[in-house]
Amino acid sequence: MLKKILITLLILAIIGIVCAVVHNLKVAHKNKKELGAFTQGQSYTANLGKVLVIYYSWTGHTQDIAQQIVALTHGDEYRIQTQEKFKSSPAFYARIKKELNSKIYPPLTGTMPDVNGYDTIFVGGPVWWYTMATPLYSFLGQMDFKGKKVIPFSTQGSNPGTFLADFTSQTQNAQVGTYANFNNVGKQYNTAVHNKIIHWLNNL
Repeated sequence: MLKKILITLLILAIIGIVCAVVHNLKVAHKNKKELGAFTQGQSYTANLGKVLVIYYSWTGHTQDIAQQIVALTHGDEYRIQTQEKFKSSPAFYARIKKELNSKIYPPLTGTMPDVNGYDTIFVGGPVWWYTMATPLYSFLGQMDFKGKKVIPFSTQGSNPGTFLADFTSQTQNAQVGTYANFNNVGKQYNTAVHNKIIHWLNNL
């Protein structure tokens, strides 16, 4: 009996590994195909007025995109901060799922940004469990955009899920503009990602 159980567990483990490898290959192919369209140099030509870039970043991917937007637009930067610093662990992912189900989101620290005087406001964050990261839910629940143009963006492993729909439903008094999402990719794609950002900004 024990031998059968061990064999079954081994088979399940092998299936899991194969599925993960196939998924990663598909994601790599998708990234290569998408970013292949942005290999040519782009020039930033947009006129977005006075810009504010608001973002939550856990691992640094969203921060990287946000700071490229800041550099291109000469905008101001506001980073959403949680009172408690999250650490990666199995318990963390279970906690996030619980927060999403209960709609009780993590408390933030710092004051809300003043959006008066800004023409365009970018708001970004990572995708967790196929939706917005819970600190972004916390932020949007407290923020009044006062009719401003708000441009959402996300970072994710491969699937943005319902980020845009959830962002739009949670954003108060905003004109939600064209959304962009960015997969977390290797450094070999840095130039292509930068060109994609410029292309997106130029077409807002």
